[in-house]
Amino acid sequence: MKSITVELADRSYPIVFCPGLVTGADGSEQALLASEMGDSVFIVSNETVAGLYLEPLKRLLGDRKSDVYIMPDGEMYKTLDQIQAIIGELLAAGHTRETTLIALGGGVVGDITGFAAAVYQRGVAVIQIPTTLLSQVDSSVGGKTAVNHPLGKNMIGAFHQPKMVVMDVETLKTLSAREFSAGLAEIVKHAALADRDYFQWLQANQDSIMARDSACLMTMIEWSCRIKAVIVASDEKEQGNRALLNLGHTFGHAIETLSGYGTVLHGEAVAMGLMMAADYSVRSRTLVESAPAQMAQLLTAFSLPTAVPKGLIRATFLQAMGRDKKATVEGLRLVILRDIGQAEVTSQIDEDALEETVAYFLDSA
Repeated sequence: MKSITVELADRSYPIVFCPGLVTGADGSEQALLASEMGDSVFIVSNETVAGLYLEPLKRLLGDRKSDVYIMPDGEMYKTLDQIQAIIGELLAAGHTRETTLIALGGGVVGDITGFAAAVYQRGVAVIQIPTTLLSQVDSSVGGKTAVNHPLGKNMIGAFHQPKMVVMDVETLKTLSAREFSAGLAEIVKHAALADRDYFQWLQANQDSIMARDSACLMTMIEWSCRIKAVIVASDEKEQGNRALLNLGHTFGHAIETLSGYGTVLHGEAVAMGLMMAADYSVRSRTLVESAPAQMAQLLTAFSLPTAVPKGLIRATFLQAMGRDKKATVEGLRLVILRDIGQAEVTSQIDEDALEETVAYFLDSA
């Protein structure tokens, strides 16, 4: 089993690559999980994932006290109501500070479970077992937990690092084509902001990736996780360069919020946001004009949208961007591209260029 360590002093933890964890597990996986949990666990999953992987996971837990909460499937359920329900179940079942929460599912399940772990009795342990590509390369790593508010995505949350993240890439074989492609948006983001060689590798291997070749998926997920682990280790609570991981997200979150959570998948919104960020970077004269075309080619090869949904209004869109988490009292901050593989965070916003980018994408939708 390969592993990567997210280096955070006494909160360091491993990202373990464990094919077969919940798709065909054996004793080694049981020992792996046992090393990071106490005598009682509380599993959170959703209706879709539980039907596939809950029973194999429960077999790994042996005779530990284990309770399960099954939440509805979808971004629209990433709410405080779900946190309230989970905490109610934890209390009713008598779970203490020694319990370990396990998130079995995609990004919504991971965020919900992580936030519940952060606030239950002021913090309990959580293990992430992400089952989607997007959650394996993004939301399960780094300790960001949150729920949505009608006025903004991920506006209510906490930083709460997991005890362990365990990847079973074989779960990706059961993803729908749309969900699989949505995860690829975050992978393109990692390459675009941090590693030109990775971007070129994605270009060279796009057919094998779309065919879900296992060896190719392992290489890709490990590469993305290493990029994220290094950035998180250098800036755990996003006071500096961790904000780079939000490339495309200020635009993308506005698209999600205004379209209605769940209408556009998060990865699809990120793909649109990457195109808008690249366009803005060209208009503000930080990026060469040929770069957006490279971005569009790769996103299109991965069956991701490069144009925004119809019906979005410029003024409302700009207002939604202004409520972004990265905004400060001085105003909006954006992640811009200097080159493929090189990004930076700036609060020096070219207002004309920003309005031109928003107008270009919204008016041509």
